Amino acid sequence: MQYEILHVILNQNNKDQKGGACMGRLTTHVLDTARGCPAEGVGIELYRLSGGNREKLTSVVTNDDGRVDGPILGDEDFAVGTYELVFMAGNYLKSSGAPLTDPAFLDQIPIRFGISDGDAHYHVPLLLSPYGYSTYRGS
Repeated sequence: MQYEILHVILNQNNKDQKGGACMGRLTTHVLDTARGCPAEGVGIELYRLSGGNREKLTSVVTNDDGRVDGPILGDEDFAVGTYELVFMAGNYLKSSGAPLTDPAFLDQIPIRFGISDGDAHYHVPLLLSPYGYSTYRGS
């Protein structure tokens, strides 16, 4: 049986081999660093910030791999601007059985970031434990 693999190679003009424009996208994942596993069931809200307004664009929940089932933002909705991801960490940490104070130290974790290239892939992961978190721009 013969298999063919189609490779799409981007050139410097950010177009695919057939000349079509490429679009950017936003993805995330959440890792539970205290337990050493993906964080399943974390609610995430995405907001676009502009001129003092905060517009909710979507809500998603992480799957068993700590990811969402596709880009959080992509296609025509992806644009240069300021955004905020809000991770509902408190609900996840409570349901995971982590030993927490009352009230929990972490609840909702907002990460505000800028998108400056409308054709790029922005990956904003969250590394989470009951008493700390970190993020970075991934690939």
